[in-house]
Amino acid sequence: MSASRWISTSMPYLTPREQGQGDAWSADAAARGRRGSQRIVHAGEVPAPTEVARLLAVSEGELVVVRRRLILLDDEPNELTDTYYPATIARATPLAGTAKIRGGAVTLLAELGYVGVLVREDVTAGLPEDDEQQALRLTPTDPVLRLTRLTLDRDDRPIQVDRMVMPAQRQQLRYEIRIG
Repeated sequence: MSASRWISTSMPYLTPREQGQGDAWSADAAARGRRGSQRIVHAGEVPAPTEVARLLAVSEGELVVVRRRLILLDDEPNELTDTYYPATIARATPLAGTAKIRGGAVTLLAELGYVGVLVREDVTAGLPEDDEQQALRLTPTDPVLRLTRLTLDRDDRPIQVDRMVMPAQRQQLRYEIRIG
């Protein structure tokens, strides 16, 4: 496997961090001798796109909070991630701003009383849209993986939807499932 390929597991990104720990992406990259960072492209309230509205159980077009990020690995584009929250959870919190959140969004959600207990991920493959090509430095024929993650709390209420786009040739997704 080439050094430029990244093996991604979801668990570190679903678990609140301990006091004083940085975000999961930076820690994950550093543990592998790499540099993980992110650039917040936009944060704030937007009308919920159709799929996001369905997943968050809100009306299409209802205001939700989004954090749009360009995820970088060793200063190179590695992933585009849009994370959506119900406005009732995220409005007027750091989730609605562009500043880095100490410990990451999952940690802040836990501090606000929202802890994910069930996660559903759907992965599809396809070709990048024009804006994705540009941001991820791809050609029109470079395949991408699209991962949509829904996080539900203990009452089965949706608290977060992530929509990620990753260059397929630079990624490997790993799922570990413990039974019993």
